[in-house]
Amino acid sequence: MALASKAERLILVDGSGYIFRAYHALPPMSRADGTPVNAVYGFSNMLMKLMDDLLDKNETELIAVIFDAGRVTFRNDVYPEYKANRDETPEDLIPQFDLIRDATRAFNVAAVQMKGFEADDLIATYARMGKEQGLKVTVVSADKDLMQLVDDDIEMLDPMKQRIIGREQVIEKFGVLPEKVIDVQALAGDSSDNVPGVPGIGVKTAALLLGEYGDLETLLAHAEEIK
Repeated sequence: MALASKAERLILVDGSGYIFRAYHALPPMSRADGTPVNAVYGFSNMLMKLMDDLLDKNETELIAVIFDAGRVTFRNDVYPEYKANRDETPEDLIPQFDLIRDATRAFNVAAVQMKGFEADDLIATYARMGKEQGLKVTVVSADKDLMQLVDDDIEMLDPMKQRIIGREQVIEKFGVLPEKVIDVQALAGDSSDNVPGVPGIGVKTAALLLGEYGDLETLLAHAEEIK
C-alpha cells in the first residue's frame, strides 16, 4: 500500500465499533420503504463529527474506516469456540451494513474489509505500514485488543470518552507496556471473545507474573516455581 507522500497522519476508524454504538444509541428508525436506518443515521453523524474534529484543511491526513467482513474468520479455524458466546446480529441491523458502507464512500472515505479477517487485523496491518512510511497513526476505537499497537508513533482515540490512549493509559489498563499486552491476554484470556485463560489468573496477576519473569516464554519455562 503506497500512501500519499504529502500525508502526515493516517486515521484508522474501527467501523464495526461505530456501527454497534450507533445502533444501540438510537431508537428504531426507518425510511419510506421500511428499511431500518437508525444505525446508518447514527454512524453518519459520528463519522461527520470525527472528520470535523480530526481532519485539517491541508489534506495532510489520510482516513479509512475498517469493517468486519463477517463473523467467521481464520480464528474460528484455530479455535471453533471463538466468539461463540456472542448473540446473533439483530435482524434490523443486518440490512444497514451495506448502507453504512455506501454512506462511508459517499463521504469520500475508504471503506475497507477483507473476508476471513477482523477489522482489528486490518487496522493493525495498516497501522504498521503507515508507521513504516513515516506517518503518525491514530486508531479511533475503544477496543482494548488494539492497545497492543500503541507506541510513540501510534495512538488510540477513544471516541466514547474523547480521550487519547497512549502508553501510560495502556499501563493503567493492563499493568504492562503495550508490547506485553498480548502476553497478559494469553494468560488471562478474554471472556468477551470466549477465549479461556489460565485458571485463576486475571489481568492483575498476569501483569505481576510478567513483571517478575519478563515475558511469557520465560514464565512458562518456570511454571513449576509458581505457587
